[in-house]
Amino acid sequence: MKVKPLADRVMVKLEKNEAKTAGGIIIPDTAQEKTQTGLIVEIGDDKDVIKVAVGQKVMYDKYAGTQVKVDGVEHLILKMADIIAVIE
Repeated sequence: MKVKPLADRVMVKLEKNEAKTAGGIIIPDTAQEKTQTGLIVEIGDDKDVIKVAVGQKVMYDKYAGTQVKVDGVEHLILKMADIIAVIE
């Protein structure tokens, strides 16, 4: 399935946190902090507003966006205003 965001929205592939500490203790999903970084995989058609490109790693607001599952992989569709930084 192919998903293309509209207007000033971008689609971000979510990054998974490591579920194990350095000491080998496994942390359950319910106790982990929600990740706030991801990789841009698709962008909308409003090129004047969108300041990121496909392939860039970004940081976004904690409770922003809409989660979608595409081909079994978790993604987030965000407005450009919800992206707070580009990670280099």
